[in-house]
Amino acid sequence: MKAQTVGIIDIGSNSVRFVIYDINNHACYEEILNLKVVARLSSHINEHGAMTDEGIQVVLNTLNKFAVVAKKYNITVIRGVATAAIRNAINSKDIIAAIHKHSSFSVKILSEKEEAYYGFLAVTNSTNLPKGITIDIGGGSTEITYFEDRKAIHLHSFPFGAITLKKQFIENDSPSETEWIALRSYLQKQFSTLPWLKGKNVPIVGIGGSARNLGLIHQNIVDYPLSGLHHYEMTAEDVFSIQGKLSSLSLKGREKVDGLSKDRADIILPAIAAIEELITYTGSSRFIVSNKGLRDGLFYEKLLETIDISHFPNVTHESFYQLAIAYQLDSTHQKRLSVLASYLATELINKNIITLSDTDLTHLHWASHVFYIGSTIHPESKSQHTFYLLTNQSINGLTHMERLAIAFIASFRSRSQLKLYARPFRHWVTKEELKKYELMGALLKLCYGLNISKRDVVKRIQIDSSTDTKLNLSVYYDGDPYFEEFHASKYKKHLERGLKRTISVQFIPNK
Repeated sequence: MKAQTVGIIDIGSNSVRFVIYDINNHACYEEILNLKVVARLSSHINEHGAMTDEGIQVVLNTLNKFAVVAKKYNITVIRGVATAAIRNAINSKDIIAAIHKHSSFSVKILSEKEEAYYGFLAVTNSTNLPKGITIDIGGGSTEITYFEDRKAIHLHSFPFGAITLKKQFIENDSPSETEWIALRSYLQKQFSTLPWLKGKNVPIVGIGGSARNLGLIHQNIVDYPLSGLHHYEMTAEDVFSIQGKLSSLSLKGREKVDGLSKDRADIILPAIAAIEELITYTGSSRFIVSNKGLRDGLFYEKLLETIDISHFPNVTHESFYQLAIAYQLDSTHQKRLSVLASYLATELINKNIITLSDTDLTHLHWASHVFYIGSTIHPESKSQHTFYLLTNQSINGLTHMERLAIAFIASFRSRSQLKLYARPFRHWVTKEELKKYELMGALLKLCYGLNISKRDVVKRIQIDSSTDTKLNLSVYYDGDPYFEEFHASKYKKHLERGLKRTISVQFIPNK
C-alpha cells in the first residue's frame, strides 16, 4: 500500500474533532493527532430551526484552528463530514457554502443512514461480536443499528441527542421526578417505533462520548485494574446503578465524579436514560463500550477501499499484524513458535495429560505471536515489558479478559513472576485459571527455547511415553541443535511444575 496521511473532520452537535491517521506502506496505521473543540452547535439553533450567525462563526473559527495545525502535517486527503446539528438546520446549505468560502476544507453533510452506517462500520471492524445493537448518542441525534455476521440488518437515526433531550425535558441542572417521567416516556415511544429492536437480547454497544464516560465512571467505581476502554463490558444493572448515583448529585457534584468529563456533566443523564430505555426495550443484559465511532468508520472505509472490501477479514488477525509491524517482531520466528506450541499442546491433549478447550488453544495461538514482544523495548526485562504492553493497550478483536489471558501466557517467565503479575487481578482471575495460564505459558516458553537460535532447527515434537510421574519427549531436528538442546533443558522445569512430572527431552535427527 502507498503510504499516506489521512485527516478526518467530524462536525458534531456537541463537539468538533480533527483526527489524523498515518498509514505506512505495510498498511499499518496509527492515530497521530486527535483534537477536540466543544462547540455545542445544537445550542445555536434558533426557534425557527436555523443555525444562528454566531453558531456558523463557531464552526468557521474551529475549522480555521484546525487549518493552522494541518499545515504541520503532509496530509494526503482530508474527509470532512457534518452530522445532525448542520443536517437538521433549515439553513444547512448556507452553512456549507460559508465553510467552502471561508475555510480550506470541504465538508459533506452525512445523511441519517450514513451516520448510522459509519458507526456500525467502526464497531464491526474493531470487535468480533457476531451480533449486536449499536447506539451512538450525539448532541442532536441518536443512531441505532442492528447487525448480524458483520452485516447491517437495520439502520435508523432518531432526531434527538443528549443536548436536545436536556433542552427539551430538563429545565435546571438535574431532572425533577416529573421531568424524568416525561423524558423516559418520550424515549419509550421513540424506541417502540422500531419493532425490530424488541426483545433482541443481544449486546448493546455504546458509541460516543457519553458511552465512553459511562464506562470510565464504572471502571473508577470498581477499581478496574486493566487499562483500555474499547470493548469494556458492563451489566445492565451496572448502567442503572451509575444513573442512580449521578441522579442523586448536583451538577457541581457530577463535575467531580471520576471518569466524567466536566463538559459532559450537564448532559450525561439524558444520554444514560436513552441507553437504559434501549436496554429495557431490547431485553439486553450486556452493555459494551466502543472506543471506535463515526470517525473510525470513515477511516476504515478509506483504508480498505484500495482493496475493495468494507471489513477486515479477521479483526484479531489484523490487530496482531499491526502489533508485529509496530514492534518489529520477527514474524517467521513467531509463526514457528506457534507451530511448535500447537504440536506440543496437541500431543499433551491426545495423551490425556492436559485438558485445553478450543478457546484456550486460540489464546495459545495468539500468545505465540506476541510471546516476549517486550524484548523489542529491552531484552533484559522482556517479560515485564510484554505484560505491560498487552495490559495497557486495547487490542481490537479481543475482550478485556481475553487480552489479560494472552498477557499472562505471552509474558510467562516463572510461576513466581506470574503470581506477581496476577496480584492486581486477584478479583478477576480464579486460581484455576491462573494455573492454566502457568501451564500454557510454560509450554510456550519451552517451545521458545526450541527455536532460540531462530533457525527452525526443530521440525517435530512427539511424546513417546508418559506415566503419572514422568514424560519422555522426542524432539526431531535438522542441522545443529546445540542451543535449542541447551535451552530446552533449562526451560523444561517450568512445564514440569505445571504437569507435576519430570520431563526427559531427547533430540533425534529428523529422517
